[in-house]
Amino acid sequence: MTQLSAPLNVEFDYTRSLGPVLGRFITGLRDRRIEGIRGDDGRVHVPPVEFDPITARRLTEWVEVAHAGTVQTWAWVPEPDEGQPLDKPFAWALIKLDGADTAMLHAVDVPGPEHIQTGMRVRVRWAAEPVGSMHDIACFEPGEEVETQAAQGEPVTMLTTPVRLLYTHTASREETRYLNGLQEGRLLGQRCPACQKVYIPPRGACPTDGVPTVDEVELPDRGIVTTFCIVNLPFLGQRITPPYVTAYVLLDGADIAFQHLILGCEASEVRMGMRVKAVWRPRAEWQPSLANIDHFEPSGEPDAPFETYSQHL
Repeated sequence: MTQLSAPLNVEFDYTRSLGPVLGRFITGLRDRRIEGIRGDDGRVHVPPVEFDPITARRLTEWVEVAHAGTVQTWAWVPEPDEGQPLDKPFAWALIKLDGADTAMLHAVDVPGPEHIQTGMRVRVRWAAEPVGSMHDIACFEPGEEVETQAAQGEPVTMLTTPVRLLYTHTASREETRYLNGLQEGRLLGQRCPACQKVYIPPRGACPTDGVPTVDEVELPDRGIVTTFCIVNLPFLGQRITPPYVTAYVLLDGADIAFQHLILGCEASEVRMGMRVKAVWRPRAEWQPSLANIDHFEPSGEPDAPFETYSQHL
């Protein structure tokens, strides 16, 4: 049996409020201005910190610093990753701007590693279109400060950062059998020989008894809603218009529930104990994936008594 593997992409936009310190710093970058904040020991921190790292006192004395500085240390990036500041080889460097006492990390655009060294003078290259983020500094480049025209606008209070993780997942032997079963329209779990609990997806070992779960069990595509959540908020990439329900479904004969969509009825009608059945995608679309089940819908059977699923909440 060939173990399955596939590239996976976990991606979402993280939106946060900046607060008074980072908000002022990011607003300054958008307006072509770099500000730090003075600590209790007299040092100027760039980027600014809200509290002194030694005394923990809230800091309030802002200091504008230069747009040029000195490379403190650096590392060469021969093959940039997607989303990094430059799409060609560059250097990451710690740069101490004139007027600052701490260094900030940013990219330096030079042709090769032989063109950068500790002690080198670099200056900011501003982004052509400021957006109110750290990306308003496109990168640094060799040279001294040049005069820039400042902009002005409303304070920046929110920041949206795209978060993305790309990796290749290799399924275990048990997961591979489970996924291949889904491609055949079968739901395969495994039974613990000690406690007799059936796990789906299979885990290879019982988390309670620590023994291999070698007995394979084919389960029906019907079950019980144990707990659920009504999704009311829209988000990027959402394929279903809210409100809708995501729930834990306990398949008949299983001892652990798994999460899936509940459609085919109003969100307000979904309840604990509701009997549901799987709605499969067209067979031509089946792959080794739980997505072969598009969703679950009410089966029309009487609700299950609470005591039949109370230990699986």
